[in-house]
Amino acid sequence: MGHLKTNLDHLRENHQRELARVVEILHTEFLEATQNKTSTKKRAGRILKIILFGSFAKGTWVDDVISGYKSDYDILVIVNDDWLTDVTDYWYKAFDTIMVDSTINREVNFIVHTLEDVNANLQRGQYFFTDIKEEGIVLYQQSGGKPLVETKNPSPQEAYEVSQDYFDERFHMIGEALEMVHFNIEKGQKKWASFLLHQAVESAYACVQLVFTHYVPSTHNIKHLRSLAEQQDDRLMGAWPRDKSLPDARKHRAAYELLAEAYVKARYSKHFAITDEQLTWLTAQATTLQAAVQSACEDKLAEMKAALS
Repeated sequence: MGHLKTNLDHLRENHQRELARVVEILHTEFLEATQNKTSTKKRAGRILKIILFGSFAKGTWVDDVISGYKSDYDILVIVNDDWLTDVTDYWYKAFDTIMVDSTINREVNFIVHTLEDVNANLQRGQYFFTDIKEEGIVLYQQSGGKPLVETKNPSPQEAYEVSQDYFDERFHMIGEALEMVHFNIEKGQKKWASFLLHQAVESAYACVQLVFTHYVPSTHNIKHLRSLAEQQDDRLMGAWPRDKSLPDARKHRAAYELLAEAYVKARYSKHFAITDEQLTWLTAQATTLQAAVQSACEDKLAEMKAALS
């Protein structure tokens, strides 16, 4: 399969500058997080590779001036030990710093895995990591570091069965969560309704990721999950209108931001508040997303099944 690509010439200069800044922040905040540890082993933590994947690696990103929609940067960080994948201990400051940095003008999503984990997934032919190896672009690589292994492609039959199993396991979770949303709305339990609505949306995006790629990152960040899932099928984009010129666009964006915060704040913050109008709109859009997920996944499964004959 050859080596990972390193050329960023297909990107605009501002994109290259932003990505260089992202890499700088990742290194700076990671170094601070590890050097503050008392354990010699933990101070020996290293970033082995930083790889750009997704739309910016493939050249399919979107910068829509009319709607204001911008594709996210998707980053894989590869580290040398499993304990370094703990976001709470080692990466939360990097997330925060990137988010508020005025020189980075779009969302940045990154996932963290060990080299052993990435290579194990490549040897299993796991679609998500195989795609990163084929299409990803190295932004940083430790000198003398070990390469990624060659991939083993699963048979079409195996791939179809895995995707079908994921759909059978995951799709019903969306409907079950939405049923509980309606129940809690009727009971006047708006915080619980908000949390369960977040779970419905998280389940929807996870379902798509698993059916299409057999991988979903370990996160409750629906913005990150949305970014990944929408790259699989653009029908998912219809759930959350992006056009800033639409009536109530600002109001709807505010409601979506509340939903994104609901996993934590709806359960633990006494200041979390959501209106009936916001809940009604968010529930309707989540139902739209559920239908889009069903169509996307069923079409993907049909395509995979047809390839068997």
